[in-house]
Amino acid sequence: MKVVNCQIVNSQIRRAALLVLVLLAYTLPNHAVLKEKNIDNTLSILRIELTRYHDELERQSGFMKEQNENIRNNIFSVLNKSNQNSLMLYSQKSEYIFDLTYACNEATEQYKEFHHSVTPFRMYVDEINTDIARYDSLIANLSNMYTITLSERAKIDRNVCLTLAINIRRTLKDNREQLNDYIRMYEATELQLKSLNDYANQKYEEIQSSIFNNSGDSYISVISNLSRVWKDMRSSVRGKYHRYNNVHSDWDIRAIIYLFVSLLIYSFIAIAINMVVMNFLIPKRWKTAGYLDKKAYFMIVNTVVFLAIILGIIRAVSSHNFLIMASNLLVQYTWLLSAIFISLIIRMDKSEIRGAFTVYAPLVFMGLLVIVFRIVLIPNDLVNLILPPLVALCALWQWSVIKRHQAKIPRSDVLYSYMSLAAFIASVICSWTGYTLLSVQILIWWIMMLTCILTITCIRGWLKAYGRRKHFDDKPITKTWFFNFLYSALLPILGIHSVILAVYWAAEVFNLGDTTKQFLATNFIEGSGASVSIFGLVQVINMFLIFKYINTTLQRLLQLYFERSDISTAGTRSLMTKNVVQVAVWGTWLLISLAMFKVDNTWLVVVSGGLSTGIGFAMKDILENIYYGVSLMAGRVKVGDYIVCDGIRGKVSSISYTSTMIEAADGSIIAFTNSQLFTKNYKNMTKNNGFILDILEVGVAYGTDLKQCKTLLVNAIKKLELTDPARDPEVVLKEFGDNSVNLDIRVWISVLTQYKDCGIIRECIYETLNDNNIEIPFPQRDVHIINNDEIKEENK
Repeated sequence: MKVVNCQIVNSQIRRAALLVLVLLAYTLPNHAVLKEKNIDNTLSILRIELTRYHDELERQSGFMKEQNENIRNNIFSVLNKSNQNSLMLYSQKSEYIFDLTYACNEATEQYKEFHHSVTPFRMYVDEINTDIARYDSLIANLSNMYTITLSERAKIDRNVCLTLAINIRRTLKDNREQLNDYIRMYEATELQLKSLNDYANQKYEEIQSSIFNNSGDSYISVISNLSRVWKDMRSSVRGKYHRYNNVHSDWDIRAIIYLFVSLLIYSFIAIAINMVVMNFLIPKRWKTAGYLDKKAYFMIVNTVVFLAIILGIIRAVSSHNFLIMASNLLVQYTWLLSAIFISLIIRMDKSEIRGAFTVYAPLVFMGLLVIVFRIVLIPNDLVNLILPPLVALCALWQWSVIKRHQAKIPRSDVLYSYMSLAAFIASVICSWTGYTLLSVQILIWWIMMLTCILTITCIRGWLKAYGRRKHFDDKPITKTWFFNFLYSALLPILGIHSVILAVYWAAEVFNLGDTTKQFLATNFIEGSGASVSIFGLVQVINMFLIFKYINTTLQRLLQLYFERSDISTAGTRSLMTKNVVQVAVWGTWLLISLAMFKVDNTWLVVVSGGLSTGIGFAMKDILENIYYGVSLMAGRVKVGDYIVCDGIRGKVSSISYTSTMIEAADGSIIAFTNSQLFTKNYKNMTKNNGFILDILEVGVAYGTDLKQCKTLLVNAIKKLELTDPARDPEVVLKEFGDNSVNLDIRVWISVLTQYKDCGIIRECIYETLNDNNIEIPFPQRDVHIINNDEIKEENK
């Protein structure tokens, strides 16, 4: 099989498109006239502007001829490239799957590039058509203008303007006709490329079918017919990698040998550069004990990184198609390898890192093997023969290293290694049952997925350690909002996208990246009421994570604001705004999600209209309680207040939109619906600075000096410092009793300690009166005992 030297039309087509845009900028008129003081002045200005534009067109005529020749040459170049791709694609054999996917990718990419390149030409023609129509109108206006009212100078200007407009229109029409010829040539080329693109897409469908649906012979069948398979394999290899004696090809065996020899040389160059950097260019202050413990592993990682840089330079400067393709694949692999190794070095210490390198070695080796298969465009017969036993050996290797090193590495890496083993087992099953290409896809997908997981795990661990070092848990949200966004929103979003990215990279091994993107964007639920694709689901999940972060951040910001403005009501106000913020944030997320899924809202309106009436009646009491709950949380009652409702006194422990919980003085918990608190006219005991008026009664004997008694009691009670400092105790005469003069002692005491303080004040009153010899009278009765015998004697 001879693969024709082919390269996608790139620089020449881009130069042609840029050239047309430059011509467009030069040829479009950028002058006009505005309303002058009279028609004579307007004609004079128009004459000047048309003269300038006409002169520009004349000056550009020679330049445009040269550029038109360049455009013509570019079109011929496009035709040649198209024929080149056609020969390459139509000559492929279906059993050379890697060759076929490469050829299909080249054809589809050329069609996309060409489709974009023809657009500026059509835009230019449309602009010229607009200008021609404009000049037609201008010529008609100048031709039909009455000259009787014009001055002699204006008549001359009018005739000159008419002549210039006619010449400009003729020039624009000639340019349009010339470009129309080019467009027709482009359209003919586009038809050819479209046919080639359709054929490539058909082959892509066959490749997908061969990967996921159509299995080949099982490996047991291959072994049982080993002589025939070996003969077919040798024939395929000889036909695939033979040398061309008379013609040099970019894709024969010499190119492959040259690549791997060069890769070996580049590896030694990378090692040499790394040794110079590590030993001489790294500052001494960076060479810490941790760095020295891991120096050998840093050497490995840096060598891989330098090798990736060298391969990237080769890919950028090389014109050899095979080297461009191979370097591109090797750069991707080396960067993935670097990401895995850097993650291990950052996350692990010296005692763990060696075991981790060993645990991931089977997967790294298998990834390199698949990349080599892809680079050399290995025939299917050879893949079917050697891949199944290699995958089985790697699975046994993976199981062995897990058993030997799982105690030496972190638990997360033990989990990842078992997942690698599961990927190997799935690949073994697929390859031994005939789905060899699917087994390759599984391995590549898991390598890409593991790279993303380890990278995100490394970043997450570093962020977590950074947050712990900066004590972000103890800082307000105004200091930590960006860190929280990175940790709780961005990293999970990257984790979700890593799955899609890994699938795309795995598909790119067979140049199925565009097909994969098309599959992910295709709606798997398609109807008049909704349209859902995998990309759509990913976007909705990403929005969920972002809105979750917004919800949490807004709540914490409002809580911080409430605490700084009034700490006593912060809890209640935070509770009130929490539900409001949640409804607003998640309602917005739901509406955007429904719009992204193109959900028809007609049925939502009908259903919600029918349900609203029934729900309104059913939720009458609930809505009433919610209304009163909002009124309570707005400031009438807050958590911690002491209230009296329905004869029950207690502390408010919580307030929701439907009910209020009260912890009674006896320790019981009582729930009142919010409407009950309003209908029962509750009393807030702590609303007025937390003090309540209590009236204590005491009686003194008649004849007591009341002024002295009042002064003694007031002074004694004030010394206790139990009453409101803003209100002194008062002693007033209540009444004249049967046995005493009764006094009311009015004191403002704390609601929280009312019962205890009342007892202390009563003791103080009693001791004060006793110490000052003021009698506290109590009712007395004289009892006379009458003897019955004496009564009888008196009666006689």
